[in-house]
Amino acid sequence: MSRPTAIYSAAQVRALDRFEIEKRRVPGYTLMTRAAEAALRLLRARWPQARRVALVCGAGNNGGDGYVLARLAQAAGLEALVLAATPPDRLEGDARRAQDEWLAAAGGKTHPFAADALSGCDLIVDGLLGIGFRPPVRPETLMVIRAINAARRPVLALDIPSGVDADSGAIGEEAVRADITLSFVGFKSGLFLGAGPEHAGTVLLEDLGVVAPALPAYAPLMRRIDEAEIATALPRRAREAHKGSHGRVLIVGGGSGMPGAVRLAGVAALRTGAGLVTVAGAEENLAAVTSANPELIYLPVSSITSLEEPLRAAGVLAIGPGLGTGDWAQRLWAQALRVRPEAAVVDADALNLLARSPAKLPGGWIITPHPGEAARLLGVETAAVQSDRLAAVRELHARYGCVAVLKGAGTLVACGAPDAPGIFICDRGNPGMATAGMGDVLTGVIAGLRAQVADPQVAARVGVLVHALAGDSAARGGQRGLMASDVVNELRGWVNP
Repeated sequence: MSRPTAIYSAAQVRALDRFEIEKRRVPGYTLMTRAAEAALRLLRARWPQARRVALVCGAGNNGGDGYVLARLAQAAGLEALVLAATPPDRLEGDARRAQDEWLAAAGGKTHPFAADALSGCDLIVDGLLGIGFRPPVRPETLMVIRAINAARRPVLALDIPSGVDADSGAIGEEAVRADITLSFVGFKSGLFLGAGPEHAGTVLLEDLGVVAPALPAYAPLMRRIDEAEIATALPRRAREAHKGSHGRVLIVGGGSGMPGAVRLAGVAALRTGAGLVTVAGAEENLAAVTSANPELIYLPVSSITSLEEPLRAAGVLAIGPGLGTGDWAQRLWAQALRVRPEAAVVDADALNLLARSPAKLPGGWIITPHPGEAARLLGVETAAVQSDRLAAVRELHARYGCVAVLKGAGTLVACGAPDAPGIFICDRGNPGMATAGMGDVLTGVIAGLRAQVADPQVAARVGVLVHALAGDSAARGGQRGLMASDVVNELRGWVNP
């Protein structure tokens, strides 16, 4: 069992299944048996004290996996209670064979599903619905799902929690809440999008020996951002390094009465390893920013100040935190567009100004909208962005011509060719990070990394992951009450792998 980076659509996984069966001549029942064997190994390793296992089986191959697992578990000395949520005579193909072999085994019995039967079990295995499910759930199936959740027993979901859409992660009225989901052949996108992660628990993969052929049709839909990228992007520093070796960042924002956003971004850039960070903001904010962090250089910006020289001198521009959208902000944004530095991170109010007058941006720039800002950039409602985040991040990348980071639960990064971008997802982070200032910290993290990393795609991916990992470290004491500055304090440990 592993945690690979590749993530596929449900259709791709079904195609991989067919390829293995038809082209490589591996019987479907062999794959089903491998799935059950892997589930038994996981079950015994994760819940070694479990003795009585309830297996809730549906009509398709997901139920077939459950029937084979029941037979193997019983042979291994466990008590397997099979609860059929579908009349046995509705099973076909490999699933029917799996049920027949279970019934032919010593002690093999199938019982109609009954909610009260779950109370005497140590563990529930969810083999009810498979990756073919699309919401809504039928009433009789919803009753079973609710009973599984109400039983308050550990749950192992086979392939995907029942009630979760394997592509979008959407659920109907309710879906099984699993402690662990053991996915087969390949990770499905619904385990990482929408409500999927909330219901899947820890997600592991058993590929069943299936290797995706090197054909375009089997190219992953997206990839997880992997921790290995951090060490690759941030190698050990040379002993003779100096601050100029690690990049200069200019952060523009901090309008009248808004010193906090630029300070958070500036400190995050420093903590991420940028050599020199200058903050350009309203004159009145100088003391509020530099008294707390004297390492930041402050450039007061009046109504007549020109930033064109500082923009040209900076290696990386980060613009937007606390900027506002008034005349002062519009003038600074116009200067940034006129100079068009090679590397920039655009966030917050700078995105709102961009939405007012959409324009292609340099390919080395990175935009980091949250769903509301993304909706304004695309001219749609926020609900439309959230209902198909993959399509939204693709369109942001194509429309604005640069790396696009769509923030939120499961932050997405789109980069590469505009017509066929690579999509990456961050499966780290936590709900405690849904608080003021977190986006400003991310802006600083990505800018600080961009100062050290030549590739904007790498800076965006690693920045998103480092920010999320720091958020998880900061949440060790609890998610409620987590502040953006708590995340800043954890950054240093994650950029020194």
